[in-house]
Amino acid sequence: MIILGRKYKFTDSELKQLNKKFHHVNIVRYRNRDEQEVLNELENIAKTEPIDILVLNTKVTVGNEIIKYITKLQFAKQHKRLKIITMENLMEKYLFKCYIPEDNADLRFLSHIKAFGKFELFQKAIIDWSFAGTMFLTLWPLIYYIKHKIAKESPGKLYFKQNRVGKDHEIFRCIKFRTMHENSYHDPYTKEGDSRVYPFGNFMRKTRMDELPQILNIFRGEMHLIGPRAEWDILVKKYEDEIPYYNERHLVRPGITGWAQVMYPYGANTEDAKQKLMYDLYYIKHWSLWLELKVIYKTMLVVIGRRGL
Repeated sequence: MIILGRKYKFTDSELKQLNKKFHHVNIVRYRNRDEQEVLNELENIAKTEPIDILVLNTKVTVGNEIIKYITKLQFAKQHKRLKIITMENLMEKYLFKCYIPEDNADLRFLSHIKAFGKFELFQKAIIDWSFAGTMFLTLWPLIYYIKHKIAKESPGKLYFKQNRVGKDHEIFRCIKFRTMHENSYHDPYTKEGDSRVYPFGNFMRKTRMDELPQILNIFRGEMHLIGPRAEWDILVKKYEDEIPYYNERHLVRPGITGWAQVMYPYGANTEDAKQKLMYDLYYIKHWSLWLELKVIYKTMLVVIGRRGL
């Protein structure tokens, strides 16, 4: 694979994913370089082995000589499998996330992100009530054990309730088991080894046990089992100002778990929120029953493996 340009800067985990799929991933920088220098680099790469994918990842105008060389590659026998794709196509096909345009004026992006239709909502309702009902009936005795552990390690309230932003930007009270000491210092992000989190609270976070009370939010019609994370209303205001298209995730109800939660680690800043938004938009755009079940399967792996924060 050759990636021409640096319009989007890949994370280490994304490059790792691409290197698993392709034998070599070569990033050729284009901006602020002499065209002949870029052409020589492309030619040297093309001589070593066949090219499967050429990704257009540049926001500057590509020179005519580069265009002529790329079109010649399409007819070369050595590169007969060559496909030329955009950065947007690469992200969705191989990284399972939607590229967010840096140019906020590109409103074409919005035409592909739509709320779920009646049939999709019907299918999700079956999954919501089936899994939520089963979890409620089988796991409710845990509440006595959890209550005992919380009282022992961090006396105070059993539940933590907070305003979260739901579908159509409506505010609702999200319910979780409390995992932090009461009256802890304020910080919107949780970090590794956070002193506010008591030991059993940390265990609940890693196993996602603290999320179980959100079953009540499902029964109230405020959440789905699967969907974008229900984000704190204060952070939403911050993200709306800093991340383009952030409001698009509010076209659907939030979920207890979701595609972003199982594909990306716990967010600690605005850049993490942007990365997770890319996964949320992919989920909305490409929703299917198969994707829904895939999230459930990956969530089970997270719980069993106790990954996460």
